[in-house]
Amino acid sequence: MIAAGVIAAILVLGWLFIAPSAQVFGRYPYRRRQDERVVALTFDDGPNEPYTSEIADFLDGQGIRGTFFQVGVCVERHPATTDRLLVAGHVVGNHSMTHRFSTYLNPGAFRREIDESQRVLRRHLGRTPALVRTPWLWRQPALLRMLRKRGLEPVSGVFGHPLEVFHRDGAAQARRAVARTRPGSILIFHDGFDGKGGRRDQTVEAVRLTVQALREKGYRFVTVDELLGVPAYSERP
Repeated sequence: MIAAGVIAAILVLGWLFIAPSAQVFGRYPYRRRQDERVVALTFDDGPNEPYTSEIADFLDGQGIRGTFFQVGVCVERHPATTDRLLVAGHVVGNHSMTHRFSTYLNPGAFRREIDESQRVLRRHLGRTPALVRTPWLWRQPALLRMLRKRGLEPVSGVFGHPLEVFHRDGAAQARRAVARTRPGSILIFHDGFDGKGGRRDQTVEAVRLTVQALREKGYRFVTVDELLGVPAYSERP
């Protein structure tokens, strides 16, 4: 009985702090409910080459603009990739400076993570991101208040495949992503892994297959700011 209670408590806490649909601590949108078949494709943990550019090449060829939530240290590693995304019309958002879970243990540390990443992105983009996604979708009241105080709109989403970063089958990832898509969904893929890089060729394949399947179902693709009706970039210093 005690073990069952502990497991139940862990599941409830996990849902509160990281589940895409959890809104108990404040607004953290993971979709916009509507009848029109639109979906926003988003990509976390990059830039990570050559995979970020391969995804961007595919999207560009399809006339699709994506939303890339990027890690500051990765932007410093591949600055030309971030520049190229902006020029191509994709949207770039903040995904922390180092993607370390330990920074959540200290509110001041995570605040500095966001601020430093904003400075890095502003330096390369020439504008200030207004969209943010916290690593692992972690949320808590003080954290969400801090983000909004900085003029940042938190953006959650639905993982195309919960084990994507370990999965070696792009087709299986795509099938799961398509099955989870609803009108107004925000789909999450990973062009990197925890800000460390890593092999993402199967994610590239999953994106190709997902786009093909969703187009056959009548979906069109938008950026997160278009879907939610919020600014992609801020005029705030």
